[in-house]
Amino acid sequence: MKLMNSYYIYILTNKSNTLYIGVTNNLQKRLYEHKNKLVEGFTKKYNLDKLIYFETYQDINEAIKREKQIKGWIRKRKIELIKSKNPTFEDLSLSF
Repeated sequence: MKLMNSYYIYILTNKSNTLYIGVTNNLQKRLYEHKNKLVEGFTKKYNLDKLIYFETYQDINEAIKREKQIKGWIRKRKIELIKSKNPTFEDLSLSF
């Protein structure tokens, strides 16, 4: 029996409320990498380490499609999406 893979789109923020949208197949590992500044680039430079939103998918192509869709939205729409599931912008990674 083949186990189903899970893929995640996720949104991180920081104290300045900068948003970062990413996709991964291992959300816990990826959050660890972001929080410990193990990934060079935008998230390390801007200290993005607070998980405020995520969605789960079984198909990597669907996850990538959704990531691109959200990235194309204006900031106001992204904030509305986050608030629909996490109105207080809690760090959701603390529940893992």
